[in-house]
Amino acid sequence: MIKRSSKKFIDNLLKENPNWKVLDIGCGYTAHSNASVICDVQDLSNFYKDKNFIKLNEKNLPFKDKEFDFVIASHVLEHVIDVDFFIKELERVSTKGYIELPTVLEDNLVFENKKDHLWHMEFEDDKNELQISKKIQYLEPLITVSSIKKFSKYFRQSLILELYWEKTIEFKIVEKNLKDYKKISRLTLTRKFFSKLLRNIIR
Repeated sequence: MIKRSSKKFIDNLLKENPNWKVLDIGCGYTAHSNASVICDVQDLSNFYKDKNFIKLNEKNLPFKDKEFDFVIASHVLEHVIDVDFFIKELERVSTKGYIELPTVLEDNLVFENKKDHLWHMEFEDDKNELQISKKIQYLEPLITVSSIKKFSKYFRQSLILELYWEKTIEFKIVEKNLKDYKKISRLTLTRKFFSKLLRNIIR
């Protein structure tokens, strides 16, 4: 089961369950405060001296089956070459978790994402399914990572995809072509963005 969620819900859930063994994977320098184990491809052991840090050296996660009560993968999936395998590894090592991803809009807006990200992630609400497709850059980037972080404080719903899962992560890798996307002008994009924001505020 996978569904939309929020970081606030996840933070409260972890606070209510302080005895859970929590893995935060691929978090860089921003590990969750409730993480019991931190795992990253970078050697950040000096930064996390007071935490249990494990450097990831291969595709297989170095953990036993269902070793964790909860796993956090925040802004990780879009970087992984074998995303199918990685998702199955998340399911293997934990019983539930939180996945945070950039929306297609956010992914296209940021300069650094143009080369660093491999996949677009969208959530199909009717099927409760994460849909993954190869990244297509249909809009020239406008802003930096540091700037988008500031914007996400106010426009998080439009820029960040937040998902909670239990037992299984329903996902599908789909093929999309550039012709599936129409060229979007910056003015049109801005209008759509703020009209959606206004509708959400009214609701």
